[in-house]
Amino acid sequence: MGHMYQQSSPPSRRANSRIPVRQDLWVYWQCNGRDDVSRVRDLSLGGLFLETPAPRMVGASTKVDFLVSEGQIRAEAVIRHRLPGRGLGLKFTAVTEQDRRKFASLLRRLRS
Repeated sequence: MGHMYQQSSPPSRRANSRIPVRQDLWVYWQCNGRDDVSRVRDLSLGGLFLETPAPRMVGASTKVDFLVSEGQIRAEAVIRHRLPGRGLGLKFTAVTEQDRRKFASLLRRLRS
């Protein structure tokens, strides 16, 4: 008779695994005509979580610019969730093919 295994936690909605960012990684971002610079807490192919005390509305469109050793990486994103006083979770909606290659290099560097 076989054993049945139960999953101890609910499955993640996340399609891409997050990489915790332990080093300083900052982005310049724009939302509703306001500019800001924030530290990235975690990152994946699908999005990021950034630290900011500034409240923004879930569903708002943003433009994100990474200034990293791989070169400038630009992306468009939408705010998916917010943790008041802590930050925002953004989901990428558009990244150019050229920036996608640089972004993949950034993820490889952060994983190592």
